[in-house]
Order: sequence, then structure tokens, then C-alpha cells
Amino acid sequence: MLPAKFKTPSQKSLNRRMASIPDGLVRRCPVCHTTFLTDHWEPARLCPACGYGFRLTAMQRIKLTMDTFQETNAQLTVPDRYTDAAYQAKIARGRQLTGLNESVLTGFGTIDHQSTAIGVMDAFFVMGSLGTATGEKITRLFDEATAKQLPVILFTSSGGARMQEGIHSLMQMAKVSAAVARHSQAGLLYIVVLCDPTTGGVTASFAMQGDLILAEPHALVGFAGRRVIEQTIHQTPPADFQRAETVLQHGFIDAIVARPQLKQRLADLLRLHKGES
Repeated sequence: MLPAKFKTPSQKSLNRRMASIPDGLVRRCPVCHTTFLTDHWEPARLCPACGYGFRLTAMQRIKLTMDTFQETNAQLTVPDRYTDAAYQAKIARGRQLTGLNESVLTGFGTIDHQSTAIGVMDAFFVMGSLGTATGEKITRLFDEATAKQLPVILFTSSGGARMQEGIHSLMQMAKVSAAVARHSQAGLLYIVVLCDPTTGGVTASFAMQGDLILAEPHALVGFAGRRVIEQTIHQTPPADFQRAETVLQHGFIDAIVARPQLKQRLADLLRLHKGES
């Protein structure tokens, strides 16, 4: 018999030890596949090897970006006509995870003393999908910014149009785009920040209509999903397919900005647009 100090620990003992390890202590980067401890990754939540920014809730993004913030239209949510039980369960889960009533947080505030309207799509709310209330909130944000003569910053993170709401969801692409056009015709600045992921109808509309389009490193940016494309063309796309760096090379993005530098870059752009040094 082995001495006690050499005995293999029982499964019960191992379970107790595993239970004492905090959840989320170890992460694996989906881009470079580095495994790392998360003890020092707040608040930016970056991969220490490649700089990939893990997904943030809308409120976490606001705390990283804004000095002051006042939310608007917080009460807007999924219309009562959508009664499917499975869909309602998804909405309830999204509310629980994010504290929001819809997949976008909108409001007004300041970045380094520069006033701006801001919208942040939240990938933790039904994958940041574009529903009717989402589109209404973004449209109101642009129209209110136009009335106040303010720029708009929009962080996009979305799986695209919300199919549970059918054609009404797809109509939001045109509705928001019209509000963007009104804002642009007033001579106002619109900055988009593409976050991981920005796909589907959001990419096909207002995510690509900014005067300046920025992206975070390695963000997934595309229209159709990788599997859909593979099944359609019967080829395997390259590993960097639909990554922000590839999209930048093809001229669809103006710059890639690392998350720690993003707040200052936005403040500089707002100041430059106002003609301040």
C-alpha cells in the first residue's frame, strides 16, 4: 500500500478543491488560443497575448468610455404582440444578464469634456440582435442628437436582425439608416466602433454608414456567418476571414484601435471635428 502522502486524492476531495476555485479565473482566447489567468484583466478584459477584447456589457463599455452619462429611452422594450414563449424566455434572460430592456443602451454624456450622444449594443442581450425596439432606440438617439446638434458614437456588437420579429426587424435597417442620413445632412459627426461580433443586418446598414469607422483588434466583422459561406461556396475561408484586420486591409474600416486607447482616440476625434486643437 502506498504511503498516505502518495495516495491519489479521492474524487470527492478533488470536487471540493475544484469548488474552491473561483468561476472565470482562467480564460482561453478565441483568437490566439492562449490560456491565461484573469486576476488582472479588469476592467478592459483583454487577452494578454494578442490584445483581443473579450465582450463587454453595455454598462461596462459606458464605464470604460464616458466621464458622464445620462441614459435615454430606457423603458423601450419588445412590443406586446410578440408572445412566443421561447422568445419571451430569451428576452427575460437578456434582461437578467444586462439590466437592460433591449439590446442597446442609449444616452448622452461627455468624454474628456466633449459632449456626445452614444449608443452601445449589448451582445449579452439576445446576441445584440436588432429588434423593433432596438431600432426605435437608435433612431431616437440620432434624431435627438440632430436636434441638439451633437455627434453620435455607436458601438456595434450584434448577430444581426432578430428573426423572431420577422420583417419588422429587417425594417429597422432602413429606419435607422434614414435617421443616420438626417443626422449627416445636418453636418454632424457619426463615429462607429465595430466590436466583436458585428454581423448580419447591422453590418449591412448603419454599422458601415459612419463618417469614421473604427474597430477593436480581431473583432469579427461580416455579413453572413462563416458556416453559411462555407456551405455556399464549398471552400474553407482563411483563418483571418472576417477579422477586423482583414476588413481594414480591404478598405472598409478607417482604423483599428486597441481598447485601452479607444477613449482618448474618440475624445480627440470629437475635438478635431469641433475644430479645437
